[in-house]
Amino acid sequence: MASYKEEMQKFWALYHEAGHSGPSTAKDVAAWAYDQGLWRPRTSDVIDVLAEDLARAWREEYGTDKCGRRYRKKHPVRVTENGQTRFEWDEMDTAPRPHMELAFAQRRQQIVGDCVQLKVDVDVYNDKNPEQEPIQPVFDFTNDIEEELLEEEAA
Repeated sequence: MASYKEEMQKFWALYHEAGHSGPSTAKDVAAWAYDQGLWRPRTSDVIDVLAEDLARAWREEYGTDKCGRRYRKKHPVRVTENGQTRFEWDEMDTAPRPHMELAFAQRRQQIVGDCVQLKVDVDVYNDKNPEQEPIQPVFDFTNDIEEELLEEEAA
């Protein structure tokens, strides 16, 4: 019996055997496979898509505090148990402090990870272009944060 991934891989050949030629998008092949009855969403697929949509919506939900500051209302914490990772969400107004401490720490780690990758990318660029003045990234964001906050206050 073919695996789910192998079934997905067969759709390309079937699509082209059906008379479609040339470059194709995954969306084109997916629509064709669905229309032909070759694929139907599994319950887990539907739940995964809905969960992604929920997380995206929650990430973009903001409130305004009594001082007029716009803040993100819901925060996730990444939890790994038995080799499985999940994200547990809670709302800032009601979340227990340990949840928020971990959410903020994990978010900070994401920022650090982005900065590390930026440093590597800049170093590689500088090494590939030794005839140019090296680009020097600044990783002290103190002034940037103060400027953004001032702009928000002025708005």
